[in-house]
Amino acid sequence: MKPTKTDSDFIKLAIKQAQESVDRGGFPAGAVVVKDGKVIAKGLSLGFQLNDPTGHAETDAIRKSCKRLKTNNLSGAVIYASLQPCLMCFSVTNWAGISKIVYGCKKIKEMVTKHYYEGATDIIKVNQNNTRKIELNYVPDFEKESLEVVRMWEDQRK
Repeated sequence: MKPTKTDSDFIKLAIKQAQESVDRGGFPAGAVVVKDGKVIAKGLSLGFQLNDPTGHAETDAIRKSCKRLKTNNLSGAVIYASLQPCLMCFSVTNWAGISKIVYGCKKIKEMVTKHYYEGATDIIKVNQNNTRKIELNYVPDFEKESLEVVRMWEDQRK
């Protein structure tokens, strides 16, 4: 019998997507949408190359998932992200009906200062005020690995 994949396995896959995004000239964020234990779609953050301000990893994975499943309702799905989703990606996740977000790196003040995020908006507080709540899970075991991809991307840009 094949072993069941865990949140850790899917976060690792999201971090691999972040690395692929960097390798392709994109921002160091990756995402994976999973439903019923199966990867539905993977996402890269290639908005700069695509001239698309909505081209974040989470929105990419959600678009691909909806297209693949021929629906706009991803209820019961989980999105795994290398970085804590920005407000836009959180909102897209909400509108897609995704039930849970698991991420490996929190938004830190330094990232806001460097304009990697729209600002200090806290999606945890936004979620508390929403009608439909999304389960938000931060997995700190992957913070260092996620930040290494960010640092590598920063070094490439110098």
